[in-house]
Amino acid sequence: MDWQSLFFQLLVKLGTAAAVASVLGRAREFKKLLFAERRSRRKNVLFTLFTSIPFAVLVYTRCRAKYLQAADVGVDMGFEASILIGVIGGRVAGTLGGAIMALPATLHGEYLTLPVNVVAGLLAGSLRHFCRNEEEIWTFSPFLDMSVYRWLKRNLRHPRVDWQTAFFLIIVALQAARLELRVAAPKGLFALGPDDLPSPVPLALMLGLAGVIATISIPIKIWNNARIEMKLEEQERLLLEARLDALQSQINPHFLFNTLNSISSLVRFDPDRARDLIVKLSKILRRLLGKHDEFVQLREEIESVDDYLDIEVARFGRDKLRVYKHLNPDTLDVIIPSMLLQPLVENSIKHGLQPKVDGGSITVRSRLQEGKLVIHVEDDGVGMSAPPAVAAQTGSGRGIGMINVAERLHVLFGDEGKMTVQSRDGHGTLVIVELPVLQQEESAASVAYAARSSTRS
Repeated sequence: MDWQSLFFQLLVKLGTAAAVASVLGRAREFKKLLFAERRSRRKNVLFTLFTSIPFAVLVYTRCRAKYLQAADVGVDMGFEASILIGVIGGRVAGTLGGAIMALPATLHGEYLTLPVNVVAGLLAGSLRHFCRNEEEIWTFSPFLDMSVYRWLKRNLRHPRVDWQTAFFLIIVALQAARLELRVAAPKGLFALGPDDLPSPVPLALMLGLAGVIATISIPIKIWNNARIEMKLEEQERLLLEARLDALQSQINPHFLFNTLNSISSLVRFDPDRARDLIVKLSKILRRLLGKHDEFVQLREEIESVDDYLDIEVARFGRDKLRVYKHLNPDTLDVIIPSMLLQPLVENSIKHGLQPKVDGGSITVRSRLQEGKLVIHVEDDGVGMSAPPAVAAQTGSGRGIGMINVAERLHVLFGDEGKMTVQSRDGHGTLVIVELPVLQQEESAASVAYAARSSTRS
């Protein structure tokens, strides 16, 4: 084989892998199976069949196309697909998928294909169970970028083998063992051995290894893009629910009656203050009913919360509702999801301070810590006797807005964004929100993608 034929085969293989992954990624049922957080045994089998059958058809095509040179047929990706299915679906999926894709080659007389594919899928599936963070799987890439620099910087200080490095080494070891078997039994396994490659052979072997890694990573990248799109759609749905929930809880007859009553009482002796409250009420209505970006600066979110708090201060009185803000100036330009803080502040007033006879105070703090934005919303109200999730399930309405915030953080940032609630009866509640620091110029899609991929750093 010459270099032209080798490059042609690798290009065909990469193109075919991208085409199969794109077609599968467009199927709605496949995406449900692929991105399910927990798959039942039945769903895992369906995912394996969905993924392995197209690759098995390609193996069958290669076996039947006797009139073509085997070196020119770059559609046999049973080995790579076994590793791919194993690392995404687990041990059972990797073993079953490897066996299915090996059947055409086994019936063709290549008896070593079955054990090689099964072992590859089993090892990749076993490695998946050692992955603590699922993002490590979806961000796997053989391409050189800034992640390599971050990896070197981290490991020079504290040498260790992370999951992605282990996965890379497993692929290299499996490919090396596969080539050794190919040399020992040329007719028992389809692979490009040293005898088939142009000189210099070491360079050709490295190119073949790069093709194997790229064939595995390309479907992961394609499916990860579909995953990001689904997460953004979920974020939009949760944002809409947050707005509707805020609209239902705030802009109701009781809220409007009390607000307008407070404004009417100020008209005679403090008309400027009354006019100011009317403007703030109109801003709240316009923001909730209008269409806004999914991401805003912390400065804008605080301004919106201030409008809400000013009205509540006018309703309850300054002696019963006190507001303190300790905001680091460096945090005001950080991008955060829209409608993130308002449900937390509303929850503090409605369930923390309102039941308290003498009222209380709300304190909002923000700071930057280890590359993250940390926001505290604290009140000295009556506290909570149950976590927000338990309170929401009781049907009392408590904790629903807080759960929405927690779900949005998980959808957008995965393990990088979280909300912690600390509360005791009679001692108030502290809500701590942590999320990655994002750049102002990034779009919503790129912000979500950057946040989901930042787990590699």
